[in-house]
Amino acid sequence: MKKNQHVVPVGNGYGVKGAGNEKFTAICNTQKECVKIAKQIAQNQCSELFIHGKDGRIRERNSYGNDPFPPRG
Repeated sequence: MKKNQHVVPVGNGYGVKGAGNEKFTAICNTQKECVKIAKQIAQNQCSELFIHGKDGRIRERNSYGNDPFPPRG
């Protein structure tokens, strides 16, 4: 099952969470560590990676799926 991956702030660190999941896949001390884990998962699942800043807002988004280029429409 293909789920988008989110890197979100958790306490003093960051966590990796699949879209719709209640539990974290991983919790790390740094955002960089979590991005590495989430990127690998997103690439394996051909899904998207959303990186959230400390304020919780999405600051970066990467797609590892089958995106048509150029976009339709």
